[in-house]
Amino acid sequence: MIEERSFEFSLNIIKLVKDLKSNNEYVFADQLLRSSTSIGANVVEAGAGQSKKDFIAKMSIASKEARETRYWLRLIDRANLSNMDLNSYLDEIDQIIKILTKIVKTSQENI
Repeated sequence: MIEERSFEFSLNIIKLVKDLKSNNEYVFADQLLRSSTSIGANVVEAGAGQSKKDFIAKMSIASKEARETRYWLRLIDRANLSNMDLNSYLDEIDQIIKILTKIVKTSQENI
């Protein structure tokens, strides 16, 4: 579930990145693209973790990347750097953060 959700989120972020680049906001576009796509990459790596601790570590990194992504989205939104409505992006990243937080906490409790 989280693997597919983070993948779809990354696909949607690409649309926003294209919009940012069309407004010559390359630095913000690159930061957002890096952090948002790292979420799914770390979720996928967690699935191939060698141990429960490795799984938790990768999911924790995914959670941190999600929080960084939320930061960039909020900054882009408040600075009016995009012509797009970012509410759906902000809502989705909040949901992803909640899911990742729950996964990490539950996994830590089960060690």
